Amino acid sequence: MPTTDPSQIEVDGIKIDLRNRSLAALLAWLLPGAGHLYQGRYAKGGLYMVCILFTYLVGFAIGGAHVVYASWIPGDRRWHYVCQLGVGVPALPALVEGWRMKQATIVDRDVAGRVSGYRTPASWEPLFGGVMAPPRRPVREQEADEVSAWYARHGAGYEMGTWYTMIAGLLNILVIYDAFSGPLSIPISGRKKKTEDDDEDDKPADAAPPKTSGKRNAGKPDSGKTSTGKTSTGKTPAGKTTAPARSKASK
Repeated sequence: MPTTDPSQIEVDGIKIDLRNRSLAALLAWLLPGAGHLYQGRYAKGGLYMVCILFTYLVGFAIGGAHVVYASWIPGDRRWHYVCQLGVGVPALPALVEGWRMKQATIVDRDVAGRVSGYRTPASWEPLFGGVMAPPRRPVREQEADEVSAWYARHGAGYEMGTWYTMIAGLLNILVIYDAFSGPLSIPISGRKKKTEDDDEDDKPADAAPPKTSGKRNAGKPDSGKTSTGKTSTGKTPAGKTTAPARSKASK
């Protein structure tokens, strides 16, 4: 019994080897386009890598390298990072800086033991010169803090940079899916594979027999008449006479 390889698909008559789908998806997440390069789909892999990384880096630059960071404390729940993480390795240093910030953050409590705020000690320093590091605590809405300083320094670029990096991460989610499942398994060119039934339909119908003339005379003997009404013997039918033709001279 023939077996089908789940890594092999066919689209428009072209066979595509997706190889190890899970590994391709992992590579596509770590670096946009890497999964397609692993599968030998070099054109797509190169296109995805250039477009997505360019979008991410442009947003990162216009945001002053502060738009990508991981934080989940009251007043600074950075949900944007969930989208940015889709771009893979370029966003991973933010996890390291976020974990270090969490370890160094001091939690203030009131007399009842409830959390009243968060503070970053003055001795704490980020690893990469502040790149992808969360803002220093406290971070409070409607108050001056480090996030407010970033907005003031970069203006609209900070907001645009945040959206650019988010879009890059979301686009790479689609790339990961394409690396895992391959392109659409339906003909994208409009062509379809012909079957035996289609071949039968394409054959021309049998030609109809040619029509025969003189159906009315079928089965009747030839009377021997000519177009002038005379018989083949030169005589006119019985009871009929023909007038002799006059010449112009006799007139």
